[in-house]
Amino acid sequence: MKIHVLRSMLAAVTLLAVLPATSASAHGNCALPVFGPGAGYHPRIVPSNFTSNVTNPWYPLKVRRSLIYAGVREGQSALDIVTTTPRTKLIDGVRSRVVSDRLYLYGILRERTSDYFAQDRCGNVWYFGEDTAELDTHGHIVSREGSFHAGVDSAQPGVFMQAHPQLGRKFRQEWYPDHAEDVFQVIAENTTVTVPLGTFRHALRTAETTRLEPDTLDNKFYVRGIGEVTEQALKGPTEALHLIAIIP
Repeated sequence: MKIHVLRSMLAAVTLLAVLPATSASAHGNCALPVFGPGAGYHPRIVPSNFTSNVTNPWYPLKVRRSLIYAGVREGQSALDIVTTTPRTKLIDGVRSRVVSDRLYLYGILRERTSDYFAQDRCGNVWYFGEDTAELDTHGHIVSREGSFHAGVDSAQPGVFMQAHPQLGRKFRQEWYPDHAEDVFQVIAENTTVTVPLGTFRHALRTAETTRLEPDTLDNKFYVRGIGEVTEQALKGPTEALHLIAIIP
């Protein structure tokens, strides 16, 4: 009897050994893409692994909540209102949450964007695209540069925030060759950051770059339960936006 059980166990082990290494991923495990040359960047997306309800503590998207930022953008007085809407949009087969971003310069709406986010079953937040429009002072659209939808015209989704951020690991936040190529990495943990809304400890500090603007470098700080609390350009045009209010 014991010999029969031992043989059965050995057969099971042998079967596991010959199964393809990708089988676990095929059943829904969250394998994050390895950063590398853009030409080889094609993350495998299984729509059933995603939800539009983004609850990642470092980037929670609470429906109808608005984050209000104030500061400077392109050398001008700026107010940025970021609102998680109840709307969703199907992109690359994935039901994504629509986040509205409205940028005002000197009190005039100059840029409006709809960003699309989804969360995988492991808690990682992915960015599936955006529809953006730059406006002149009369409200006329002058550019839609940077708009993209994952799965259309070679565009691919990117990892926006890990469930458990890893220090130093790089990710593509978006990938639309020659149009949207932002890259980020966490460069510090447990940092202290002060914004008009208050002082926060244990924040994440990230660095963002893009091949399209090689002379720019942005730092962002994220706080658990809130998300981004400040953004500041260390290289490139003078830009700084700091969280001043959360509504409601």
